[in-house]
Amino acid sequence: MSNNIYVGNLPWSFKDESLKELFEEHGEVTSAKVIVDRMSGRSRGFGFVEMASGDEAGTAIEALNGYEADGRELKVNEAKPRDD
Repeated sequence: MSNNIYVGNLPWSFKDESLKELFEEHGEVTSAKVIVDRMSGRSRGFGFVEMASGDEAGTAIEALNGYEADGRELKVNEAKPRDD
């Protein structure tokens, strides 16, 4: 299990810190990043979280996939490596 997690359908209000706090309930978070539009600076509605261990990442994915945050159902799964 990879430690890198994709989080989609994020509430527009979410910042890096709120994403980190949500995942910290399930283990140690090494990084949490909400992806923002370069031009407007607004959230693009998704982000990535990196957990300290694959086990914790798996637990977080199970617990938070489908979790409702600010009226939006989160889509949480293992991040796919980027194709260059």
